[in-house]
Amino acid sequence: MRLLVVEDDKDLNRQIATALVQAGYAVDRAYDGEEGWFLGDTESYDAIVLDLGLPKKDGIAVLKDWRAAGRTTPVLILTARDRWSDKVQGFDVGADDYVAKPFHIEEVLARLRALLRRATGHASSELTCGPVRLDTRSGRVLVDGNQIKLTSHEYRLLSYLMHHAGRVVSRTELVEHLYDQDFDRDSNTIEVFVGRLRKKLGIDIIQTMRGLGYVVAAPENGQSPGKTGKPDAGALKNS
Repeated sequence: MRLLVVEDDKDLNRQIATALVQAGYAVDRAYDGEEGWFLGDTESYDAIVLDLGLPKKDGIAVLKDWRAAGRTTPVLILTARDRWSDKVQGFDVGADDYVAKPFHIEEVLARLRALLRRATGHASSELTCGPVRLDTRSGRVLVDGNQIKLTSHEYRLLSYLMHHAGRVVSRTELVEHLYDQDFDRDSNTIEVFVGRLRKKLGIDIIQTMRGLGYVVAAPENGQSPGKTGKPDAGALKNS
């Protein structure tokens, strides 16, 4: 999952971005409204943290322009606690949620997890496919109850695919949503990460759709771990 943080307070921007990276997200940062608007308008993000009191272009104008252009990315706005009118105006122009300053970073993380779940049709913080469970709160991945240790990039890949379980995700989409702006993007690395994930999971829930991309699907009944079968969207579930 790739996120954008638009906040002019450099210390607060860094604190939020650091916490998000530690939580397993790829993060881009902007420090004024013009830069934030441009990134949100031209890059692919799964969610955006947007401060309202921005220089050059205020957050309300940024969000209003995104929505007018058809950008549907979930947006969490940051606002001063005593500016209730900003909250109302933010919702009116298309915000999905808000956090009042000062705030605990854990609340920002929890609200972003909720936005990401809703955007992909999930009701629970735990994503399940066959014997594989991914807990978005703790970042833990378990297979048949046994925890599997993944690198940050492997976790991001599995998390994105499981959030979009049952849908074919192209390599291009994965590259756009797994890496921050400064990462040296190469779609070939996706194949490497998929291979590593399959080996670590020990069961092939990541199916290759030749010429199209990948889809997460539970193995067909009776299939042995590691063998590729046809995706079974009906076997997918989210507990």
